[in-house]
Amino acid sequence: MYAIFTLIDTVLNLYTWIVFIYVIMGWLVQFNVINTRNQIVAMIGNTLHRLVEPVLRPIRRIMPDLGGIDISPVVLIIVLYFVRNLIVVDIGRAML
Repeated sequence: MYAIFTLIDTVLNLYTWIVFIYVIMGWLVQFNVINTRNQIVAMIGNTLHRLVEPVLRPIRRIMPDLGGIDISPVVLIIVLYFVRNLIVVDIGRAML
């Protein structure tokens, strides 16, 4: 059971980093620091978009419009940390 909790915790941690990279890459594209015409950058951006956007879409539907400010990644990261903390509590119970 401990191995399953550890695996889930690792996957959630990895997904949190993917969300961070997705947000930072979005900022870099918006400020023209990186160019999406570069094939590698476009491929990485497309992969990140496919991984993160299906999870962010339901959060965006629930959240009110904040006038161009998208805080759905922040909400997603908070939810991921909450789930990770629940897993850590369950690991502690399993160890007892």
